[in-house]
Amino acid sequence: MKEDIDTLKDDWLTDNSIAFWEEYLEREYLTQYPNAHIVLLRPSMSFMLVQTPDPLTLKEVLPDFSRTSHIFLPINDCRNPAIAEGGSHWSLLLVSVVDGVAFHYDSMHPSNASSAALTAEKMSTLLGKNLVLKDLEDSPQQENSSDCGVFVCILMKHLLLGKLLRAARGEKIGMSMANKQVDANKVRKEMLGIIENFRREGERRRR
Repeated sequence: MKEDIDTLKDDWLTDNSIAFWEEYLEREYLTQYPNAHIVLLRPSMSFMLVQTPDPLTLKEVLPDFSRTSHIFLPINDCRNPAIAEGGSHWSLLLVSVVDGVAFHYDSMHPSNASSAALTAEKMSTLLGKNLVLKDLEDSPQQENSSDCGVFVCILMKHLLLGKLLRAARGEKIGMSMANKQVDANKVRKEMLGIIENFRREGERRRR
């Protein structure tokens, strides 16, 4: 856990850090929308999906997507299942099941293009429907080599809160993140602050 917190300060985010962010978004926001059928797949599940020759064999361990409208998948470029926390770059795949489109947001475009294509192919098989991959070249771009996970987290939040949960039922919405300003340091501080608040709340409850 300390390692995960340390990476939030100025390093490449771990699987656990991104998974924590997804849990936070679910707990603080998604629970307020009981009719939303949106899944935030954990990085470990996304990685397992890519590494499994036949994704249909994972149906029992993955969420039930039969009523799902959208699926967020943090993906990285690791291809070696033997290496824990492997890879060197994160990007975000957002699958719109209802539209049959997989939107790819890469803050070092086109670094994760092949990983995104493979993940979309696996999801297509799993869902039993064709998915068109849209690699959004206008996604916000990072200025260093360590902020990719932070970009995944903030784009996930903006897409979820600013677009999907605000859209009226059946409304078509644009999924481009062009001109979206990302302050990576601010996001890192926000995430550390959330963790600190949870820690204080835990201490208060134990008193």
